[in-house]
Amino acid sequence: MRTVAVVGASLAGLSAARSLRRQGYDGRLVVIGDELHRPYDRPPLSKEFLAGTIGEAELVLETDDEDLRAEWLLGARATGLDRARRAVRLSSGGEVRADGIVIATGAAARGLPGAEGLAGVHTLRTLDDARALRDELARGGRLVVIGGGFIGAEVASTAYALGLDVTVVEAAPTPLAGPLGETMGAVVSGLHADHGVRLLCGVGVKGLGGEREVEAVLLEDGRSVPADIVVVGVGARPCVEWLEDSGIVLDNGVKCGADGRTGLAGVVAVGDCANWYDPRAGAHRRVEHWTGARERPDAAMATLLAGGAVEPGVPRPPYFWSDQYGVKIQFAGHAAGADSVTVEEGAADDRDVLAVYRRAGTPVAVLGMNQPRLFTRWRKQLAALS
Repeated sequence: MRTVAVVGASLAGLSAARSLRRQGYDGRLVVIGDELHRPYDRPPLSKEFLAGTIGEAELVLETDDEDLRAEWLLGARATGLDRARRAVRLSSGGEVRADGIVIATGAAARGLPGAEGLAGVHTLRTLDDARALRDELARGGRLVVIGGGFIGAEVASTAYALGLDVTVVEAAPTPLAGPLGETMGAVVSGLHADHGVRLLCGVGVKGLGGEREVEAVLLEDGRSVPADIVVVGVGARPCVEWLEDSGIVLDNGVKCGADGRTGLAGVVAVGDCANWYDPRAGAHRRVEHWTGARERPDAAMATLLAGGAVEPGVPRPPYFWSDQYGVKIQFAGHAAGADSVTVEEGAADDRDVLAVYRRAGTPVAVLGMNQPRLFTRWRKQLAALS
């Protein structure tokens, strides 16, 4: 394999490039990224960076002495994949031909229809997004966060600490019910009320008020919530449009095997755009978590370099964390399909709790709030059960 192209220059793409070199690949390596920035860490964007407690230098993912001997094509967006010629087409009109291709184009924040061009309305996914939002939050005012998921909750927590008046609007009856289940989703989202942040649940957003700049969030039940700043945190979509005519199967991202293998020889997918097969569940899952973007490329690069001749191992249960209102929240596994959840340590009302999810008596997930030591033990037990 003379040339490998990694399409995507965030954590998953960087992890893939590192893994290729670590596994002995010494050929030409091209990393293509649509942003102008070198790889940076995204989790702090909604927390420490937004609060102004760390700067851009602390976000850099590469070490000072790191040399991957890679060609970096930054500010270059992939627009297509020619499978016959094994070429990645670029927005500049150029192309990169490669023997092996790693798809790591990630996901993009979903916007709110009708909000285009309205000042004061933000999504938060990229460094540029975070820069713009940080500048507005520094001026204070009334913030409305649309979406009570983890990104929305972290922004609300950060803005609250900065002294803003904060309201969170969530269409579902219980925030975080998807990843955490209704019972523990209610416990975690209770952090908003604990700190005087308004939480409006079970109501959708009809639109935004204001002509040139946002003035209010209009709810479907007729209410109007005044707003100087709006953050739309309603999830992300996988960035796979450029692959539509490539022959690769697209289904909530790039559909691939447990080793990242796609239906095209010499093409693998990693990171937030990859809908990997999960042998535990017997189904495909697209996992948008930092640990997955860092760890799973090892298996995908082994598959790429071996031409699919290696047997994939079972990946560790997905893990993610969140910091909200001074509480460290950690979760591992899958809450979906659990038939019970029990508090093993602490008390839910104190937001100091360790809860275990089980299916037919077998642990399938664990949630910790300010329980890092006990959580770590349970996380290891989950991995051992795989």
